[in-house]
Amino acid sequence: MPASAQKAPAKTPAPAKKAAGKAPASAQKAPAKAQAPAKKAPAKVPASAKKTTAKAPAPAQKAPAKAPASAQKAPAKVPASAKKAPASAKKAPAKVPASAKKAPVKAPAPAPAPAQRVAAPAGPESRLAMVRRARRINRELAEVFPYAHPELDFRNPFELLVATVLSAQTTDLRVNQTTPALFAQYPTPEDLAAAVPEEVEELIRPTGFFRAKTKSIMGLAAALRDDFGGEVPGRLEDLVKLPGVGRKTAFVVLGNAFGVPGITVDTHFMRLARRWRWTASDDPVKIEAEVAEIFPKSDWTMLSHRVIFHGRRICHARKPACGACPITQLCPAYGEGETDPEKAAKLLKYEKGGYPGQRLNPPADYPGRPAPPAPGVAPGAVQRPSGAE
Repeated sequence: MPASAQKAPAKTPAPAKKAAGKAPASAQKAPAKAQAPAKKAPAKVPASAKKTTAKAPAPAQKAPAKAPASAQKAPAKVPASAKKAPASAKKAPAKVPASAKKAPVKAPAPAPAPAQRVAAPAGPESRLAMVRRARRINRELAEVFPYAHPELDFRNPFELLVATVLSAQTTDLRVNQTTPALFAQYPTPEDLAAAVPEEVEELIRPTGFFRAKTKSIMGLAAALRDDFGGEVPGRLEDLVKLPGVGRKTAFVVLGNAFGVPGITVDTHFMRLARRWRWTASDDPVKIEAEVAEIFPKSDWTMLSHRVIFHGRRICHARKPACGACPITQLCPAYGEGETDPEKAAKLLKYEKGGYPGQRLNPPADYPGRPAPPAPGVAPGAVQRPSGAE
């Protein structure tokens, strides 16, 4: 029996291994059967028991050994993806600020360009905004033309009055080339009032409309002699009563000979006031009144000079030099003229274009060259009328 007993227990553990591998319930029945023959052969049972116990824990060890292995792999993979996730998360915010940094750099670049070219809005403008823009234009022009002055040569109020009357429908240059001979022949109102009209006409012929202008200047000379003691009055209401003298001429005389503020609305002032939308009127008297409400009275005379200077040199009637204008950012009419800087620079006149000015005897602070005398007259010589001794 011992030989069969050894075989029997040797076979029983084999199914026990399978049972133990499949389920723990069969593993509990296997030891129950193993204990029965163990009583009959207690010495040999322990050997099989050792084998069963030695083999039983083996699969148990393998199972837990695999379990932690898979457990280790599973968590190993999870943190790997978790590590990748924050990596991508780091990349995402890294890209956002990069684009954010690019955006502000590109955005301001194009902004200044339109501001330099067109600042005044094309649409409706409030009264306050217009006044502020107009006063800024005056300040800008004061920096561009600090030497602005009346462009008629004169030595006293009488000469300025006569020269201003003669400047109608002609240039100040032509008047300045004409008056030296006139004032050399008739230096006072009394002299001019007693002159021979035909001689005066011959002297002022280059200014155009010489017959009508002769009548005006001889008439005002007689009025000054008879009504004002040979002196030019310093009041607007007295000046406008003189022949050939209107508000424009009166304000030129008052502002530059007597220091009385006044707005000179000539053709240049009228054109620019409309271009800059200071007024919509084409009536000089209305323009004067509307502009007077925009600026303080102390600015009126110099404002007139600056606007006229700008109109004669840069903001021409037919083809303004927009590309060379210093106040394009304030001008609603920008673009009406030449906008190319090089082409616009060729349109500049007088000292701005490198040419002589209009006065033969300009102020000391004038940066340009003096105007030449009349053709055929030597510099410094007095032009005499034909037939005069």
